[in-house]
Amino acid sequence: MPARTLLAAIAILALGLRIDIHVDLPGQIAIGAVVWGLTLALIRPLPAAERRFYLACIGIATAGELFLSLVWGLYTYRLGNVPMFVPPGHALMLMLGVALTRRMPELAARSILGGAGVYTVLAFFTGLDTLALPLYLLLMVSVLSLPANARLLASSFVLTLALELYGTALGNWRWHREVPWVGLVTTNPPAIAGAFYCTLHALSFGLKALLKKAKMQSMATAAR
Repeated sequence: MPARTLLAAIAILALGLRIDIHVDLPGQIAIGAVVWGLTLALIRPLPAAERRFYLACIGIATAGELFLSLVWGLYTYRLGNVPMFVPPGHALMLMLGVALTRRMPELAARSILGGAGVYTVLAFFTGLDTLALPLYLLLMVSVLSLPANARLLASSFVLTLALELYGTALGNWRWHREVPWVGLVTTNPPAIAGAFYCTLHALSFGLKALLKKAKMQSMATAAR
């Protein structure tokens, strides 16, 4: 998929976020319909396995957003819901991450992940962001689970931080200082918020591998 196509898609998502702060629920639903249509149009020409991969990403992202926002209360969207454009937006970010990965040197990926670790230690021990430590551990689990995709996770981490800074600056959503249930604190947004996206991508890859394995087993059984 051409990088310029993905950049145009992300530009539309960014424009949608800017429009979102000026509309009520009907307008937000309209933005969601546009982003959904755009995402489905981008994945339609892909091979079936890749389409399932991105649809799995959307499904997992939906469940994660409902839990993290509406149940755990880590952050709150402007209208107190999970906007329709958020789940397909995760798939768009993954597509852009894949495109960026091809241009990211290995050293840059290691520097990003290492720099996140340095920030985590400083933020935790100064009390600025104690949520950073469990988030960074979550990030490392994703990296160790997908060692061949470390560059993708690093690119996703950077893209997530850019998106979080943009969305919170506009007021599309807000992270709460006090983290419910665990007695930790964080910033708005957390600098290590990309750990959630990286976990989403790791789960998407894991589901893709399981589906591929199940398909191969089914084919082997049919061939007997």
